[in-house]
Order: sequence, then C-alpha cells, then structure tokens
Amino acid sequence: MSTIEIIILALLQGLTEFLPISSSAHLILPSQLLGWQDQGLGFDVAVHVGTLLAVVLYFRKEVGSMAVAWFGTVGIGPEKNTQNFDGKLAWWILLATIPAGLFGLFGKDFIEEHLRSALVIAATTLLFGFLLGFADIKAKENTSIEKLGLKGAMLIGIAQAIALIPGTSRSGITMTIGLMLGLSRENAARFSFLLSIPAIAMAGSYLTLKLILSTEGVDWQAIAYGSLLAFASAYACIHYFLILLDKIGMMPFVIYRLILGVGLLWFVLA
Repeated sequence: MSTIEIIILALLQGLTEFLPISSSAHLILPSQLLGWQDQGLGFDVAVHVGTLLAVVLYFRKEVGSMAVAWFGTVGIGPEKNTQNFDGKLAWWILLATIPAGLFGLFGKDFIEEHLRSALVIAATTLLFGFLLGFADIKAKENTSIEKLGLKGAMLIGIAQAIALIPGTSRSGITMTIGLMLGLSRENAARFSFLLSIPAIAMAGSYLTLKLILSTEGVDWQAIAYGSLLAFASAYACIHYFLILLDKIGMMPFVIYRLILGVGLLWFVLA
C-alpha cells in the first residue's frame, strides 16, 4: 500500500465508523472507483483496533461503570446490586450484540460474494438515508436510555445486524431505530456508540484470527500508521459529532447519503 492509500483509508475508517454514512461503503468504494488493491487483513485489523480504542477511551467512564455493575449482577465484585441501571445497560448491550454476531457468522460469506458491489451500496445508501431523514423529522419524543428497555435495545441490535450489508451504516441504522423509539438525537447516538464496542471487538477478533491463520505478509508500517490515524480521526469524530448533533441534526448526513447514492447509481448505470 502507498502512503496516500494508508492515510485515506485509515481516515475514512475512523471518520465514517461513527458517522451515519457507512464505513464499509467508503472502504469498498476506493477499490471499486479507483482500482486500488485490497488493503489486506493486517490493515483491516489495524483500523478496527484504532476505532475500538477510540470509542472505549471516549466512553471510558461509562464503560468502567457498566463493567463493574455487570459483574455485580452476577454476584462478583463489591457491588452485588441487580437493580443498578449500569448493570442493566451492560446486559442490554451484550444481548443486543447477539443478532449481529449470528448474522455475521451465518451470512458473511453470502454478503462477501453478492452484496459488496457499487450497485448494492448505492441502493442501501439511498434507502437508509431516506429512513434516517424520516426518523429525524418525525422524532418528537425525548425518551431517556433508561426507558428504552430490553425490547428496544434488541430492536436496535437487530438493526445493527442489518448494517452488515454494505452501504447501510451501522451507526446510521441504529440511530434511526433509536430515534423511532423516541430517544433524543444525543441518546440515540450514545447508545449506538456504546453498542458498537462489542461489535467492533468481534469484527476485529475475527479479522485477527483470519490474519493468524493466513500466510499473508504483514506490513507493520501500514498497521502502525493505520491504527494511529483511525484512532485519532475516530476519537475526534465522536467528540465533535456529539457536540454538533443537536445543532445540525441528521439532515447534513442524509443529504450527503442521497448525493452519494445518486452519484453511485450514475457511475454504475452510465
């Protein structure tokens, strides 16, 4: 990989992992449009590690509280309180991650073979862009995460599983369902980001295992730069997205998705 490819792909992963515009689409498109070679398993592992570290570090207080409270719910640690909300939230996130794990386990080969095309990305970019815009316009309530309940968390988890289809956007579809369930923009984004932690960890672990079992050479320079750039861009993205969300809403991202989707359709069909 050239230096410019490393920089562009790492920044794309870091920025688009948490924006509602689909990271998978933006990582697939350079090879589709520019003819770049696949970045390789090692680089995929690096950018996943970078984005995972960013979201865990940003929400370190929440993650720490949930971890302690979760152990308390199973009778381990100083806080053996099953009614602690942090413990409930940890269970919701763990259980809501199961659909994505199952969908990835049984559907990944089909997705890899049939759904990683520019045409599919164009269709999902447009479809889920419209849904995000609809949810943002229609959302009137301001339900707290505490009132989401396990049922609501599982619905968001099922949406996260659908996001394995390229172009859907994991953060986009989970925020869409969160808004439809009455969460505020900030609460929908926060739950989406917390839900991403086990999902990114699973994806990174799967890619790491594939890398260990493969005979592919490792470009340590690409891994180092990719991980660092993905971490920095992802951390900045989370921080400023949460600051600007109530001011700008979802519409700028909806418009971007619609423009991108139409452009891709023109590229594919022209």
